[in-house]
Amino acid sequence: MTEPSPATPACPPSAVGHGVGMAGLIGLAIWIAVARHYHMDGPHAGLAAVFACGIPMILWSLLVDKVHRRAETGIDWANPRPLRSVVDGAVVKLTGLWVTWGVIALFYMSGAWYMQGDYRYALRVIAVAAPAMVLLSVPYMLWLDRYLVEPRDGAHALGQWLIGGAAGTPQPGAIANHARSWAVKAFFLAFMLSVVPGNFAGMVRWPTEDIWSNPASLAGFLITIMFVVDVAFATAGYVLTMRPLDAHIRTANPLLGGWIAALICYPPFVLMGPGGPLYYETDTQPWDMWMAGHPVLLWAWGALLVALTGLYAWATVAFGLRFSNLTHRGILTHGPYRISKHPAYLSKNAFWWCSVLPFLVTTGSIETAVRNTVLLGLTSAIYYWRARTEEAHLGSDPVYRDYAAWMARHGLLARLAARLGGKRPAAGTVKTMEPAG
Repeated sequence: MTEPSPATPACPPSAVGHGVGMAGLIGLAIWIAVARHYHMDGPHAGLAAVFACGIPMILWSLLVDKVHRRAETGIDWANPRPLRSVVDGAVVKLTGLWVTWGVIALFYMSGAWYMQGDYRYALRVIAVAAPAMVLLSVPYMLWLDRYLVEPRDGAHALGQWLIGGAAGTPQPGAIANHARSWAVKAFFLAFMLSVVPGNFAGMVRWPTEDIWSNPASLAGFLITIMFVVDVAFATAGYVLTMRPLDAHIRTANPLLGGWIAALICYPPFVLMGPGGPLYYETDTQPWDMWMAGHPVLLWAWGALLVALTGLYAWATVAFGLRFSNLTHRGILTHGPYRISKHPAYLSKNAFWWCSVLPFLVTTGSIETAVRNTVLLGLTSAIYYWRARTEEAHLGSDPVYRDYAAWMARHGLLARLAARLGGKRPAAGTVKTMEPAG
């Protein structure tokens, strides 16, 4: 007789359904078709792609999923407070919020990289939006605080600290989490806005007749479209961090290691770019050059790269309105997150290995080939580090611990590894880490 399987919690329901991502994908696909038809390749057309996926997702979330009625939002629509009773608290909260925005503005003005290249467009967009954000924050705050069960959030805590006296004493840890949350949004939103126009323009400008000319070109076009999808959805996620959409940040990663591992993957701190210590593309060539003259291999390899990019884009689409680095905005347990707890990192790194082929170099230098391979290996190790720090952060949520335990036994990769090893999938555990300071 076989031994009974150890009890494993059922996979928790996902914080996001399939529908919201599909709604955004349909909206974005329509805009892509329109933009290509009319050759709309300017930066504003790229920015419009964010709205094209974001607006349908907002409508689906509110009208179909009715996320605004979830208890996780902290909103009680049935018991509004009188307006006059929330004014004082709103003033405190607006003080904290506006000071936060002022600090972010100083950070943008102090960073030389924000005055160069594609970042200049990103900051122009933010500068145009800033006055409207300040003005709209007043009625938004007064309206929302009437319905919040607990209106004293991180912005309120910072306001209390700044005003002092009758404003009260901030809750322990609230200011730190507020600062981390806005640091994530400020840093990554500017980056995403800087890459949106270029990605979109490259897709629009791709000649239609060239798409079907050879398997490498077709693969390149499909990969470019999926990167457009990834960037548009990710940018929408950073913009729409709102409680009524249940897309607010619950916590930002408090682990120093998590921040280091993430920031060294993005400019201006990126280590893997040209000239960086982990640059792994010295004397390499595009993958199709090495396979020229072998059409079957070209088609097969191109299909593999498209599939990996598709998994990567799917992992972002699955977030719906909630994509964000270094934050907890609800636990995802559906779609690609039934394959792996980190499908984006897995597919991204596999794509780099298969597209760069770091061990093949034009000079024939064994030293260069070995160095490229080692450096890409270190890059993959950094992403493993990122994954572990994310698990440590999310592991404070019992929903994530149940999900991790379920994945360890029932996840696709776990079952595949167990089958190849002739073993039963082991029960999973999630280790937590202590914050750095």
